[in-house]
Amino acid sequence: MPNRAPLATVHRPSVQMTAASKQGRKHRPKPHRRRRRALELLASCADGCTEAILIAHGFTVEQMVELVRIGHATAQTERVIAGGRAIEIARIKITEAGQRALTDKPMQ
Repeated sequence: MPNRAPLATVHRPSVQMTAASKQGRKHRPKPHRRRRRALELLASCADGCTEAILIAHGFTVEQMVELVRIGHATAQTERVIAGGRAIEIARIKITEAGQRALTDKPMQ
């Protein structure tokens, strides 16, 4: 077996992105559009969504934290039994402020 250096020490040259190569990249929605999409998903789930469901839909933990930080969602941990073992999951639920943000109507 050849002697290999650990991955951390392998030198990888940086690649400059040209205008042509940038055009081939997938378009990422703007932050407010991603936030709105997350709120729509949360609003469609009466009991909220688990962290795993949101990740499966392409949202990051940082985006979930941002929703909670600005008050558009809440996060609670729950214990569930899976495969005979107790595990903790995070459940994210939309708040009234998050609902208002979806409808773009100020609180009266």
